Amino acid sequence: MSLKNKLSRLKPHLSIENGKHNIVKEESKTIDVPFREQWEKENVYPYFFDQDYCLIREVSYPLSFQHGHYRFKDFLEAINIWNKSNINHPLSAAGFKPEELFFFDTETTGLGGGVGNTIFLLGYASVRGENLILRQHILPNPGAEVPLYQSFLEKINYRTLVTYNGKSFDWPQVKTRHTLVRDHVPQLPAFGHFDLYHASRRLWKHKLERLKLAVVEKEILGIERVDDIPGFLAPMIYFDFIESKQPDGMLGILKHNEVDILSLITLYTHLTLQLCGKDQLQTRVESYEVGRWYASLGEQSEAKKVMKTLAEGSDLTSFQAKLALAYQLKKTQVWERALHLFIEVADIGIGELSIEASIEAAKILEHKQKNYKLAIQYCLKAMVYVKKSNIIKVNLSLQDMEKRLRRLEQKIEKSQ
Repeated sequence: MSLKNKLSRLKPHLSIENGKHNIVKEESKTIDVPFREQWEKENVYPYFFDQDYCLIREVSYPLSFQHGHYRFKDFLEAINIWNKSNINHPLSAAGFKPEELFFFDTETTGLGGGVGNTIFLLGYASVRGENLILRQHILPNPGAEVPLYQSFLEKINYRTLVTYNGKSFDWPQVKTRHTLVRDHVPQLPAFGHFDLYHASRRLWKHKLERLKLAVVEKEILGIERVDDIPGFLAPMIYFDFIESKQPDGMLGILKHNEVDILSLITLYTHLTLQLCGKDQLQTRVESYEVGRWYASLGEQSEAKKVMKTLAEGSDLTSFQAKLALAYQLKKTQVWERALHLFIEVADIGIGELSIEASIEAAKILEHKQKNYKLAIQYCLKAMVYVKKSNIIKVNLSLQDMEKRLRRLEQKIEKSQ
């Protein structure tokens, strides 16, 4: 399906605002905009400023529009879930209104950082009333960064950016380019930042070999791109656009960027349901990763809640949850219950999992219960597991286990 046909298919589902009167700021009779009529047929209008111009496209989606497994109105419910919960999490939108989140993505001339890498497209979306408004600011030539950043910064109104790897790439690049024109445009505002790449990596690295947004879209969110321009071609298409001024290739990049931004909304919605235990289709492994994340954040009550539910079983995830729960109980010095779980995992004989559990059981038996004979049994069990599994990298080396074994034997001799 061609890009033109795809856009035509979407027209019944979205309304494209006539931005001519909203976007043109200082109409200039002396500045020629190549292929202006063709741009305007695609609802792209010039923005004139400082004797130059950039191009802006604005699209309005109804909140009933579905992108992947979710409608945009489900994002509003996600915000409501955070505001009703007491969960403390880096992606929590507690205290936020839906319109205060700003879904942001860029297209650049390269993947490296520094002033040699130019941003030629700034795209973002946010909720406004009953619609989702998506805006894209296009750099028509390398010398037009002043109108590009002026048009971008005069309109944004948000508290938190939502990006995919934006902390490492997109926003640092915006700051770099902004320094070159900062004397002519508004300052960059302060904000929070939700980076969904790191969340996706935590939850799905066990099942996805690559964690590019397009892969997460297809495998997790149910989004199938049609006639999409691969991101790596964007710089070449832009350089060709600078030479020819023809809009066709850039229109494909605009659509690619648009899907990226819309997918951020779907992804944030899905992550919220996963983290808050509201996703009915959440797998046990996903639940386990959520529990591990809470544990790493020090949110012990949420971590325990997840792990206790998972521990009620006999599959691999159950024993992983039992081991994680045992570590939490050890941290809070609930020695008896921790020991019980460590022994349960140790006795099952599952590779590195049982090695860890055997060592931890031996520690509690030696230092808290003074049961040196049983501690020796679990120390020996750990050593057997190591030799059988050929696992080189464990929490304690084989030499350390042997040292522990000798110390336990000496303690038994002294007690006799």
